[in-house]
Amino acid sequence: MRCGSLSRPASTQIERKTFEVPGPAVAGAVTLDERARALFAHFKRNNYAVTATGEVITFEGTIAPERGQAAYITFCAFIGLASGALVTSIAVPWIGDSAYWATALSPAAGAYYWVNAGRQETMRVKMVTADDELTSDIVIEGDANEIERCARELKLVEKGKIYVKGLLEPSSESA
Repeated sequence: MRCGSLSRPASTQIERKTFEVPGPAVAGAVTLDERARALFAHFKRNNYAVTATGEVITFEGTIAPERGQAAYITFCAFIGLASGALVTSIAVPWIGDSAYWATALSPAAGAYYWVNAGRQETMRVKMVTADDELTSDIVIEGDANEIERCARELKLVEKGKIYVKGLLEPSSESA
């Protein structure tokens, strides 16, 4: 199983964020069932599986190492070792061209990434509606990058914050 986006860090930074959405009493608001389906679809699309249900829904997925990233790390290590070998061959003439044998160690960087990059990731989601049913809170706990992606895709605004449209965002008026 594979989760996530391209440049993911090797370690997980766990965060808990609360997003506020219009509740069921607000006219024209998205129902809680529709919102729950959208959250489920988001995590399913990103290869998470539901492992526990109830008041808190738990999604789990495996972040797999990527071949492209391993190749890039190997390439960068090769360039770095070749640069060091060039300096060494000039600064220490008696070593000469044999300094370039250090580049043979570059695949070790890719192998290290491949062995240590995979990890299990858990996301927890809880939906709470206020007593007056004017607002609902969506509490998401898990990897900070995944929470950001979920909020961006589902257009969720963090509780206590106001969404300000960016300069480079397309306007809805031009459509």
